[in-house]
Amino acid sequence: MVAAKALVHALALTPAAILAWRIREEYLTGSGSLGADPVAAIEHFLGLWALRLLMVTLAITPLRQLTGQAVLLRFRRMLGLYVFFYATLHLSAYLVLDLRGYWTQIFEEIAKRPYITVGFAAWLLLVPLALTSTKAAIRRLGRNWARLHKLVYVIAALAVLHFWWLVKSDIREPALYAGILAVLLGWRLWKKLRALSVRRTAAAG
Repeated sequence: MVAAKALVHALALTPAAILAWRIREEYLTGSGSLGADPVAAIEHFLGLWALRLLMVTLAITPLRQLTGQAVLLRFRRMLGLYVFFYATLHLSAYLVLDLRGYWTQIFEEIAKRPYITVGFAAWLLLVPLALTSTKAAIRRLGRNWARLHKLVYVIAALAVLHFWWLVKSDIREPALYAGILAVLLGWRLWKKLRALSVRRTAAAG
């Protein structure tokens, strides 16, 4: 299990390492590895990996149900924290590189640009989930912990919407993530309705 967790950590940190290397190359040599707009490239890269890891986190439960491998659940909180990690870097890149330290403008941007509004809302909702991802918090909150962490579904919808509104023209990529999210949430709804049907049948019998 230790080796498996180390592997997951390494895989989750790989995108950050790749981006750090590209930034270094751009800074030292002007290689153009970040394209014509390095700031936009950095923000997009970080936001995209936050979204990808969010989809992977949401896929853990269906994979566990399909494979019967309960051990997969041990990686869910870890991956969720990496979602917060990349989302925070994404927001930080926007504040530092895009707004260039004029952070008070963030409130104007939130009010003026809907894609920033929903993106910032998704990040805010991630904060309590990250803060309550410890074993101590799980014990302290009890059943309320599971209720609180259902916010991840709202966060996922807001994240996809943020991406969709940001792209504006070629929506194929955000549409792909919207489709993945629809499948993941549809699976959960189907399982819930199926369990409800089984209980009703058992009660009627």
